[in-house]
This record gives sequence, C-alpha cells and structure tokens, in this order.
Amino acid sequence: MKFTLNWLKDHLQTDASLEDILAKLTLIGLEVEEVTNPAESLGTFVIAKIERAEKHPDADKLQVCTVNNGSEKLQVVCGAPNAKAGLIGVFAPVGTYVPGIDFTLTKAKIRGVESFGMMCSESELQLSEDHEGIIELDEIAAKQIGTKYVDYKGLDDPTIEIAITPNRPDCLGVRGIARDLAAAGLGTLKDEDTGLSNKGFSDNGDFKSSIAIKLDFKKQDTHICPAFWGRMIKGVKNGPSPAWLQQRLKAIGLRPINALVDITNYISYDRARPLHVYDADKLTGTVSARLGKQGEEFLALDGKEYKELDGACVIADDKNILGLGGIIGGENEGSKADTTNVLIESAYFDPIQIAMTGRKLGIISDARYRFERGIDPQSVELGVNLATKMILELCGGEASELIKTGTPPNPDMTIKFDLQLVTRLTGVTLSNKEVTQTLTALGFSVKGKDQNVTVSVPTWRPDIGGPADLVEEVIRIIGLDKVTPTPLSRPHGIARPVLTDKQKHVRRAKRALAARGALEAITWSFITQQEAKQFGGGAQELELANPISADMSDMRPSLLPGLLNAATRNIARGQTDPALMEVGQVYLNDEEGGQYNHATMIRCGTHNHHGQGRHWSGTAKPVTLFEAKADAFALLEQLGMNVENLQITTDAPDWYHPGRSGVLRLGPKNIIGTFGELHPAIITAFDMKGPIVACEINLDALPSPKASKKKKSRSKGAMQITDLQPVTRDFAFVVDSDVPASTLIKAASGADKKLITNISLFDVFEGPSLGEGKKSLAIEATLQPKTQTFTDEEIEAIADKIIAAVQKATDGEIRS
Repeated sequence: MKFTLNWLKDHLQTDASLEDILAKLTLIGLEVEEVTNPAESLGTFVIAKIERAEKHPDADKLQVCTVNNGSEKLQVVCGAPNAKAGLIGVFAPVGTYVPGIDFTLTKAKIRGVESFGMMCSESELQLSEDHEGIIELDEIAAKQIGTKYVDYKGLDDPTIEIAITPNRPDCLGVRGIARDLAAAGLGTLKDEDTGLSNKGFSDNGDFKSSIAIKLDFKKQDTHICPAFWGRMIKGVKNGPSPAWLQQRLKAIGLRPINALVDITNYISYDRARPLHVYDADKLTGTVSARLGKQGEEFLALDGKEYKELDGACVIADDKNILGLGGIIGGENEGSKADTTNVLIESAYFDPIQIAMTGRKLGIISDARYRFERGIDPQSVELGVNLATKMILELCGGEASELIKTGTPPNPDMTIKFDLQLVTRLTGVTLSNKEVTQTLTALGFSVKGKDQNVTVSVPTWRPDIGGPADLVEEVIRIIGLDKVTPTPLSRPHGIARPVLTDKQKHVRRAKRALAARGALEAITWSFITQQEAKQFGGGAQELELANPISADMSDMRPSLLPGLLNAATRNIARGQTDPALMEVGQVYLNDEEGGQYNHATMIRCGTHNHHGQGRHWSGTAKPVTLFEAKADAFALLEQLGMNVENLQITTDAPDWYHPGRSGVLRLGPKNIIGTFGELHPAIITAFDMKGPIVACEINLDALPSPKASKKKKSRSKGAMQITDLQPVTRDFAFVVDSDVPASTLIKAASGADKKLITNISLFDVFEGPSLGEGKKSLAIEATLQPKTQTFTDEEIEAIADKIIAAVQKATDGEIRS
C-alpha cells in the first residue's frame, strides 16, 4: 500500500515529523517497507528560460541555446524538437545526476560546441514516460526563474509504502491508516468527507436515471452481490485530471488516464472503496449483476479476452458483458475522452467469489485485491456519493437520483468484553478508561459503565471476532514495547524443561546429520502436485484449498523434493557437491496419525573420507548407496538404536534406484527408513546430474527406550576389555544370486553371539565356475576369547556353528 505524506495529512491533523510517523506505523503493525522522496533526487533541477535558440552549425536536429537559470546564462546544446526562444523549462546544471537516464552531467562538446547542462523532459526526471520534448512550464513559472523545480511543483512529498497483512483491508485506504495513527496519539483524525457536502446533488438528484440496475441471481446465490447501487451523471466534460490528482496517482505507481478513471482510482486508494464508471451512451437496456454463462466472453481493460465466465459474477447489460464484478471492467464500455454521460457503479461482492474468479482467470487488480480481503460493506453509498461529488467538481454535469438495488450487508457484530482482560493477557496495566478510549479511537463503540462492557465492531473491521482480538487491538495501539518480558514460572524441583522422546529424537537427529557433514536446510511444507506424486503423495485430501501459489499446491509426502530443489539452487551458485539435511514433518494422509517427523539427508556429486568434494589427499569418488547407508546407520546409532537388529530389504520406494537402495526394517511391518541412490528419472525431473544418494528415517517409528528396572552398578556398565588376542577366520559360501549378503552376515553373527564379535564381507564373486544363478560371498569372522586363549578344537567348533547357521539361513554351501 502506497500513499504520500500530504495525502495522509488530508485525513490526519498532525505536526509529527516524517521519522516519527514511520516509526509509529511500524510499531502499530503497519510495517514500513520503503520511503521515496522525489525532492532528494531532483533537488538540483531549477526553473530556467531559453533566451535564445540558434541552429547548431554542424547538426540539423540540434540547437545551441542560451539558458538563464536565474544566476547566470549558460550555453546548452539541445536536441528537443520543442526547444525555442522564450520557453520556460527545467534545467540541470553540470554535476547533476539525471535519474531517467542514469547519468551524471559533465561539461561536454557536442559536435564541436560546448554544452554546460541540459534542458530536461519529464521522462528524464522520471515523472512520466513522456520523452517527446522538454518540459514546458506556464507563465507563473516565468516569474520564478532559478526556483527549485521540486518546490515549484510541490514534489517535496515523500511516498510511503507499507506492508498490509491480509486481515487489515481497512488500511488499504489512506483514511484507515490515518485512523490508526490518530488512535496511537500521533494526531487527530479529521472529519470524514461523505460526499454529501456538495450542494450540486442529493439522493433525489436532478433527474430520474434512464438506466435501470438489477440483481439477477438465484436465491442461493444472492450473497455473491447483495448490493449494486449507482448514479447516472450526464453532461460531463472528460479530459485530463488536475495536476494534484495526477501527481498523487503517479507517486503510488498508477498511470493517469482521464479524469473519470482517475477519480475512481483515487477513491479506491483514499477510502479502500473500488468503483467503476461506465460510458452510459454505450449501455443497452438494464445493467445487471449476475452469474456468467457458458460461452460468454469479453474484452477487459487490460487488453485481454476472457472466456469461461460460467460461475463468475459479471456485470452485463441486455447485449454485452461489461466486466467482472469487483475485478476488472470492460474495454468497450469504459469511459474515454469523448464520454459525456456516465453511470457510476458501487457494489459489494463476496470476497470468496472474487478470489475464486480472480484465481481461475489469472487476473490481478487493485479492485480484486481489496474485495477479496473484505472491504467495508457499508461503504456502498459512500462510494457513490464521493465519486459523484468529485465528478461534478472536476467534470461538471448533472447527477441523477441514487439508484439502489439490494441492501449492503451489516455484520452488526457485538462482543461482551471485560476491560481488564487486556491486563490479564498482556501483563500491561491499563485503566478501564484507557482501554475504552483506545477502542473508541479505532472506531469501536463501547457501551457500559462497569468493567464488563459491550463493544460494537465497526463494519470496516471483518477481522475482529472475539475478546482476544480486542485485546490485540488495544495493545497494538498502546505499544507492544510496553509488554515486559517475563519468564514463565517453573514448577518446583524441575531444573530444566523435560523433553519427550520425540523431541529428543529431533534434536539429536539434527546434531547427528550435521556431524556427518551436512548443512541444515528448512524448506516449505508445500510442494507442486507433480513433485508430490513423484514421491508417493498427491492425494486429493492433501491438496491445499487456498495455496500461496501453483508451485505450493500440495502437502509434502517427503522431505526430498524440498532438499533437491535447495541442492539445485546451491549447485547453480557454484556449490558443486552439496550435502544437505532437514528434520521436519511429512504428510501421508489427512487422518489423525497421518503426519510424521522425518530426518532426511542427501549427498550430491562426489565424496571422500574428508567429506564432499575434492581434496589433496586423493581423488574424490562419486557418492554411492553405501554413503547413504552409513549416514542412516550413524543417525540411528546416535538415537540409541542397535543397528544390528535391523533388517535390510530391497523393496525401496519408486523414487530410489532399483538394486541400489534398501529399506530398514525392525520386524516385517515396522519400516524405520530408506536409503540409496535416487532414480535417474527423479534426478532428471529436478534438472540435476547424478549420482545423488539419500537416506530417510521416520523418527516416529523408532521404539521408545525401555526404562531400566534397576540401576546398573558402575562395574557392570563399564567397558569389558581383555588382553587376549582375537582370532580371525575366513569363510567363502556359494549361495543363490538373489540371496542378500545381509542375510548371510546376520546368520553368521548369530552363530555364537558371545564369542563372535564381528562379521565383515570382503569379497563377492560371480562366474561360470560356480554355476548358473550362483555367487560366492566371502566373510571374515572375528572371534574374541574371554578368559583364556582358544584351543584349535574351540575354534573349529565355532567355525562349524558359523557354517551350520549360514547353511540353514541361505541353503548355501561352503566353497571348496
């Protein structure tokens, strides 16, 4: 929302400085985003007169001018077609920065003739897009040669831009902002101009309108446009709007068009009341607000044709669609320079209907922006009267009777309110009088003499729904800086907060993955529908009803899409081998229990024992599924899980590479996580290059640690260390090709859990000598004696157990 300081002062009587106003705006929740002042960039431009203009001796389109800037006469070479002797314009001396051409003037020779400055156009001063000629000022300016142009033109008026949250549609008008500042003690709110102060018209008008208005909705759809009012004005003289109005519209980024259009744009920003003006001579029959029909289309003011209007609220006459109600008007029936008779439209449209239509057709307009947030429904008559007054003042003409169709909604919201609730909820001590005065200044009506009162909510505040909202309003105006930070009381005997197992898992998971060399990323919980489907989601129940954008339409079923997008951006910025991790929530369905905490890590590119990327000690190798497996196991060990109890299966989800991925299970039904290389199709879909590996751990699937029945003694809990030498033995087994190595390793480890301390796979071989469908798996077993050195017989006994266990689990044979 943009406005100028002088525009604000049309509604606010204040002596406060610009700095005080800016500070107070942010303090009351209207955050200042930018302040620009034309006077700062145009301060060196002065009014000057061209006293003589002669043809350049070496250029047909240039003139050599003698310019009087009030203090001296300078020679200036000028190429403007309208440069002539006697012209009063705007002069920039040497050393001036010209914003429109992004250049600082210097003394220059142009075709051999020296030039000591520049006569400027409006485009060069960034006042408009007009660059056909230099600025020509009137006779009044001739008496002010040497005066700063910003002072003469009144351009020393800072433009303020503030951020408006969706719940404050009242502050989409300058008067709403002024009301808040006045309530905060920064001045006095001036009396409101309702448009009725003009003696040129009344509700009865000068004549009866020849144009009728009607609401043409079925009973169930009347809420879409409950009120459509208007007034006809004939005999207007349309043309450029006055300089003050054009200047204000330009300051907020709007292009002046003509007086009639500029008036409606001005009222939209001044009072948050969108309006539209039709050329009455181009209308046929009755003007109606109704739902669009299949096959209807119209040419809008933005130059685009819109179709598929069925279900949209349209404004139409007996022949044509005139516009989309509350969104955009039509090109053909809009007011032009030759318009002499007009119909003012002031209506109220349902915010949800406006938002749906605007999103469906992809139209963004100032009117839509205001209506979908909820303008004051009681401003329908105010809008007609303000527009009528300004049109009569600026364009002349005669006004008809006020045409009323429908009744504007009146929410009539009242709230039972305990005035001391402010103190109880915020800790700020305020008297009943202070609370009442603050609410009254904001436009609320407070009735009651005791502590418990009834508060009537103004119709321009659709965001107020209960006592807590009133407390927020009071403390916002009084100042959040008045709230004293106070620590919560801590129950006796508790030294620090007690975390649940899930909270501990989240904290430990972040530290564990960071220790693996990953940087933490925090990504959106919303992703595109295509990405959701690629990772097992995309169900209708997880599609957002009102997404921020089309790229954020679905709740994420996995953390991987966000991490892959983050990695893509990092790679594009030169981070060739990113390792990223995130701990957050994923969404599998909309039922209770369908939301889980996941810890996910990805590695891209290369990896060596020093981490990601190149290193002097050796060439980095492409990441593999084994890095992902190591990441998953390291994480689970940090979370207190014995990874030896896990089963690894190959039925990983579709987004993993088949044969280069695995699923971690604790029993057949409890899936702890997945790891492996991502599928090439997924990598291509994210416009990345492989390999990329990932691990995903479901923190909510981890078993809770079992409470110990009795505290172990220090001696029992100490590490058991022996001075006896371990013994290693190698075994090679021939098994079927589809037997996982993990099955063999697990069987060998369980042959004698007390004496076998480790089993590691060191060779895999497949060849014709083994037979078709066979492979050889070679393992090394580490045997650790406890009390005395093993005898040969004891070693052989353990070896027999290992062979027997492996044969039973795999149907394999010892390789000869």
